[in-house]
Amino acid sequence: MRISKTLLTALLATTLGFASASSQAASDTIRVVTDPTFPPMEMTAGGHRTGFDIELTEALANAMGKKIVWTDIDFKGLIPAVISGRADAAMSAIYITDARKQAVDFTDSYYAGGLVVLTKTNSAIKTLKDLDGKRVTVQVGTKSVNYLQQHFPQVHRVEVEKNQEMFNLVDIGRADAAVTGKPAAKLFAQQNPGFRVLDQQITTEEYGIAVSKNEPKLTQEFNAALKTIKANGVYQKLVEKWFEGKKQ
Repeated sequence: MRISKTLLTALLATTLGFASASSQAASDTIRVVTDPTFPPMEMTAGGHRTGFDIELTEALANAMGKKIVWTDIDFKGLIPAVISGRADAAMSAIYITDARKQAVDFTDSYYAGGLVVLTKTNSAIKTLKDLDGKRVTVQVGTKSVNYLQQHFPQVHRVEVEKNQEMFNLVDIGRADAAVTGKPAAKLFAQQNPGFRVLDQQITTEEYGIAVSKNEPKLTQEFNAALKTIKANGVYQKLVEKWFEGKKQ
C-alpha cells in the first residue's frame, strides 16, 4: 500500500503531536509513594488518603502546577521504590538522615518531629532509662529499629510491619512500650485515655520528602513550592488543622 507524501507528513505530525502531549502529561505528574498507616501524617479514612503529609503534598503540587499519582506501599519499601525509579518521590513522615541521604535526595525539612515512647498510663516506665530490659515494639524500616539497637542495647525489640500493630501489642500486654514518631503517638494517646507519651523525647528529627537523585529539578521545585505555601498561609492552615487543632 502506497502512502502519499502529504498523508505521510500529516501522520508524522499527528504522531509527534501525541508524543509531545504524552511527554508533557508525564512532566506534569509526580509519582509519590506513601504508607498511609501513620495518623495524623498519612492515613486512610472513608476509602481515601488523608493526613498532614497527604494534604501538604497536594498543596505543593498545586503550587507547582502538577498532579500527584499516589501509590501505597509498606514503609520499608519507600526508599527502594524511589531508588529503583518506580516512584519520583516518597512522602510518609520520613526522617532526614545521613544514611538515607546517601541513597536519595531530600527536600528542605517541612516539619520537626522525633522519636517518643508510648506506654500504658499505669506502666512502670517513667523515664527513658526504664526501657532497659523491657519489650519495646518498633516498626520495620524506621529509625527506631537501629536507634534502639545502638543506644538501648538492653531493650528487647519487637519488630512489626505497621504502626497500629505496635499500639496493639502494647494494648494487649505483649510489649511494654512502643517507640514511634511523636505525631502518631500523641494522637493515639489523645484518643485512648489508657495510654500516655513520656515527656522526655528520645530524639528530635526533621521530616523531608525523599526524591530520586536523578531528579534534582524536582527537589528544587518542591523547595520553591514549600516557600510559596508558607508565604501565602496555606502551610500554617494545614499545621493548625492537623496538629494545633488536635492539641499536639
